[in-house]
Amino acid sequence: MSDSRAQNAPHATPHIYDAGAEGLPTFEASGGDWSEIAEEAARLGEERIIVNMGPQHPSTHGVLRLMLEIDGETVTEARAGIGYLHTGIEKNMEFRTWVQGVTYCTRMDYVAPLFQEAAYCLAVEKLLGVTDDVPERATVIRVLLMELNRVSSHLVCLATGGNELGATTIMTIGFTAREEILKVLELITGLRMNHAFIRPGGVAQDIPPGALDTVREALVGVRRYLGQLQDLMLANPIFKARQVDVGHLSLSACMALGITGPVLRSTGLPYDVRKAAPYCGYETYDFEVPTATESDAYSRVVLRIEECYQSMRIVEQTLERLQAMGPGPVMVADKKIAWPAQLAIGSDGMGNSLDHIREIMGTSMEALIHHFKLVTEGFRVPAGQVFQTVEHPRGELGVHLVSDGGTRPYRAHFRDPSFNNLQAVSMLCEGGQIADVVVAVASLDPVLGGVDR
Repeated sequence: MSDSRAQNAPHATPHIYDAGAEGLPTFEASGGDWSEIAEEAARLGEERIIVNMGPQHPSTHGVLRLMLEIDGETVTEARAGIGYLHTGIEKNMEFRTWVQGVTYCTRMDYVAPLFQEAAYCLAVEKLLGVTDDVPERATVIRVLLMELNRVSSHLVCLATGGNELGATTIMTIGFTAREEILKVLELITGLRMNHAFIRPGGVAQDIPPGALDTVREALVGVRRYLGQLQDLMLANPIFKARQVDVGHLSLSACMALGITGPVLRSTGLPYDVRKAAPYCGYETYDFEVPTATESDAYSRVVLRIEECYQSMRIVEQTLERLQAMGPGPVMVADKKIAWPAQLAIGSDGMGNSLDHIREIMGTSMEALIHHFKLVTEGFRVPAGQVFQTVEHPRGELGVHLVSDGGTRPYRAHFRDPSFNNLQAVSMLCEGGQIADVVVAVASLDPVLGGVDR
């Protein structure tokens, strides 16, 4: 059923057409809701029921509507309805400066916000031609934050996936482990989520004193919790019975639908943007891309756990590099681009310190004017377009930016992995049990903020 047609003709009734030689009637929804079709099918004696799962169902990781046609307990047709969480982020970015765009795109996939920030800023830096000017310390900090965020994102997937099957302990352990990482992200960026910390040209500020030791301590706790999750999930016969051979999706199906991330790697293809098209110096880090060949929901659980360990392996390497290089700049030197990155907080815990205010107001009137224009008007980006990809926890995240030479994006479009991955809902669910729909959708790990954006 077309959503637009349903909206334009809310009182229309379903029409019945003869299917031809088989003599089986088919139903076309030209408006109204699925209930009308179900009623018509019941009147004709069809053993067919259409039910809605969502859009408020907690097992759908957000506001997702699944329209399921069932025959007994078997799903014969599954369709996904999206758009309930639409925020208009991409359009809004056209009316804000390039720096302000970070605060928008970070809110798309709210479970993994730092990846949107990184992809967007890398694209802006390409347009500006300052990719090689970004300080190494800022790049390492970006990698540190992204890999911590990858672990926290996978923990949400594992925790909610367990909870949806009734395993509350998996959820509590998963979210407890995630809390350890969110505390670190809050220490470094000031916020638990939606950080807007990665900026065009670098990052907002350097990491605070003692942050490296805090990260090391947090990793110890996260490893302990991951071990508990492995015991509860991978060695649990009930959990395995619900996951093994459920939500099967082959390599050819993934390629046809443009599906990436752990779902693709569960088919045996080791595609990872960090290896295939390195960014932020990922080619200099030692890590592996785990794969499986079972192509089912259980293999995706195993892969996400292994990816958590690989991410922590990268985090440990970033800690060593940051320790070795010591304090340094975290923003490009070009003052026509560089957002003020060394802001000190006032004695009341809010605002800027008096020393910082004296510096920007006392240096010269020109400096004050430049600061004002940079913050309010923003910098200009040369006309052109660029496409940048990063390896998001859910797959390949791409950003396409178009500049007309002004201080705002002419167009900003994101290729969100959850959006593409949701195409597989019908292939994962049709022919299976209705109880397995929850498992299949959870194995995709969709976040609807990124889908609808």
